[in-house]
Amino acid sequence: MNNLDAVLMRLAHAPVPESLDGIEARVLARISAGPAARVGIGVGAMTIAAALVMGIFGAGVPAQEARAASLLFPLGPVSPLAPSTLLVGTP
Repeated sequence: MNNLDAVLMRLAHAPVPESLDGIEARVLARISAGPAARVGIGVGAMTIAAALVMGIFGAGVPAQEARAASLLFPLGPVSPLAPSTLLVGTP
């Protein structure tokens, strides 16, 4: 097994590959060029409309009637959240 310090030292003293020469300039040129493809305003408007319809429908139509939660006794003898109840089905 190689000594990590020796491997890192050898890598630090190795010559830089020629393919990395000028990589900063190429990256900065691509960043400044901006995105290649743009989506039209119609797609954005359709997305907003779909989100509004789903939100209005979801707020207006409840999935089921709301009911108060049952009383839980975590330290009591019968608890619906006890591991034995969840695994077997009965306490």
